[in-house]
Amino acid sequence: MDWKTFQALLSGVNKYSTAFGRVWLSVVFVFRVMVYVVAAERVWGDEQKDFDCNTKQPGCANVCYDHFFPISHIRLWALQLIFISCPSFMVVMHVAYRDDRERKYKIKNPDSVKLYANTGKKHGGLWWTYLVSLFAKTGIEVAFLYILHHIYNSFYLPRLVKCSGAPCPNLVDCYIGHPTEKKVFTYFMVGASGLCIVLNICEIIYLISKRVARIGNKFKRRHRRTAVRQEDYNSKEPFNNCHLAVPSRDRKDRPPSFKSAFKSSHGVSSLIMEEKIRASAPNLSSS
Repeated sequence: MDWKTFQALLSGVNKYSTAFGRVWLSVVFVFRVMVYVVAAERVWGDEQKDFDCNTKQPGCANVCYDHFFPISHIRLWALQLIFISCPSFMVVMHVAYRDDRERKYKIKNPDSVKLYANTGKKHGGLWWTYLVSLFAKTGIEVAFLYILHHIYNSFYLPRLVKCSGAPCPNLVDCYIGHPTEKKVFTYFMVGASGLCIVLNICEIIYLISKRVARIGNKFKRRHRRTAVRQEDYNSKEPFNNCHLAVPSRDRKDRPPSFKSAFKSSHGVSSLIMEEKIRASAPNLSSS
């Protein structure tokens, strides 16, 4: 397998990823692909050749090996690395589709505005594609861990296995080559897979919480604009301000209203009338 091509393809996803996605990509390259290429392939090597049974019966070693190792660890990990990378290519393909659509739109409408401000920004359909790819990667990781545990009944590799299937003449002891080394690499790869699952879950939570926060901020801004418009409407409508208290300094500057002018004129006329009545009335006190 050409791992350089694989690395070049996955590197294109890096510029569209979040911080968690970049850490995930580093873990995949450093702790999984590099370990797989440099060390794991050499440790496993020709497994069937290193699988020794204490019998010379033809075909017995092959049957026992096939029973205990229906699929090799190294080939299962290669499939796992390929499958977990496929959802990331969905994001690259979606961005390529956006670029192509933007290019065709620019040819048809050269003077118009762009369809996308940034084709790699995770908004709209690209956000959903990215989120679905994270769920797919997490599901694939969990599925392969389950397959590995189900096939070998655990992640532990024993030194000795016993086989009694035909054409073996009786219960045969078979020995696995490099059992401790293989056990260490198995635990390491399982741990790296678990770390990738944790990173995927963290990225899913980050994306969803960021989207919820953006929707909440948008709702608050819309509510604030509605409140400002309502205040402007109330300030422009003269009949809606009759219940508001007016400061005394503003009251002096304003011209008198009809009600206040009527009250003041009525008060002055009543005082004049009272003085005339007193002047024309006889002095009762002197009599």
